[in-house]
Amino acid sequence: MNRRGYLRGTTAAAVGITGFAGCLDRLGFEEESAWANPPLVENRPDAVYLPASREEMGMYGMGADGDYAVSLSYTFPHRFWIVEATEEGKELVEVDADDTHHLMVTVWDRETHTPLPVDMRVEVLQDGAPVDIGVSSLWPMLSQRMGFHYGDNVRLPGEGEYTARIRAGPVTRPARTGAFAGRLESPATLEVDFEYARSDINGLAFETIDEDRRGNREAMSPMTHGGQGDHDSGGHGGHGGGDALGSPPTGRGTPVGELPGDMLGTERTGDAKVSAHVSDADRFTDGGSYLAVCPRTPYNDIILPFVLLTASVERDGSVVRKESLTEALDGEFGHHYGLSVDELAAGDRITVTVDAPPQVARHDGYETAFFEFEPVTFTV
Repeated sequence: MNRRGYLRGTTAAAVGITGFAGCLDRLGFEEESAWANPPLVENRPDAVYLPASREEMGMYGMGADGDYAVSLSYTFPHRFWIVEATEEGKELVEVDADDTHHLMVTVWDRETHTPLPVDMRVEVLQDGAPVDIGVSSLWPMLSQRMGFHYGDNVRLPGEGEYTARIRAGPVTRPARTGAFAGRLESPATLEVDFEYARSDINGLAFETIDEDRRGNREAMSPMTHGGQGDHDSGGHGGHGGGDALGSPPTGRGTPVGELPGDMLGTERTGDAKVSAHVSDADRFTDGGSYLAVCPRTPYNDIILPFVLLTASVERDGSVVRKESLTEALDGEFGHHYGLSVDELAAGDRITVTVDAPPQVARHDGYETAFFEFEPVTFTV
């Protein structure tokens, strides 16, 4: 069923309460009811959980410029949470009556097909002139279906043809090694033409999740970008050479057991999985060791960018090194956090501390996780 049909019968009472009543005359009740938020799970755990609903997403198109590629996607306007340094700094963003849809951008490196945590701004043009969409940049976000991406609720002035001009990069943080060395040092401007039609938004599928499963400590699978109900629904598509660019990545990391070097183990903290690896590859260090730490979501191995981490090395009861880890991109490790250290010895204890949680906005199912971290320890 689509979300509009479902909400028409279930949210009539809520429309007036949530501040949408003033728009009924302008848009009509059925239209406006499609913009109401779906249920929010009660008694949510301080962990990743299964939300109350699953929404279909459509794709407008893709674009490329040099090493960069982007996809432009859309779904219903919906709530999300902006995250600052702590859970107390978490801010709920509600749907506004003037929001036309939730716009999403995935940015990735064309050579390695790796999603890029970068500075990103978006401008929407109509007939070559900028239009006010209510935002100037999109938030870095985590979603169970989209993975790591950028998104926000936007307000287009009306139906019609538009161009999204996306400025991404340069990649200055994370650091770049291996296949990324010497690349992605300049910004890129990428354009995707698209046609906005309200019927495309209203026609997206909306599915509720069984009440006895909502809030369970599990997660929906990331979309495949190829099957029905994933990313190919969107009626009026854009341009940009999607066949040549492949499917947009969701931010799933390489399984930790397949990463190079010596794996020290995987621990759980803040409901994130944190794995540690030691490598002696020359690109990382000159004669010493390199500590690579990979924090990810617990069920789908989605990367957790913009985290502040510290590692301390204890040997024979004394701390011999304590330093912040550097967020990095590497051709083999992918997205991770690293530190060059003197050669590690058997029995060394490495403690990883999270100094600040992932500075990314959250969709339902992630907004209660990745805040309260305890230090985790690995033994060489």
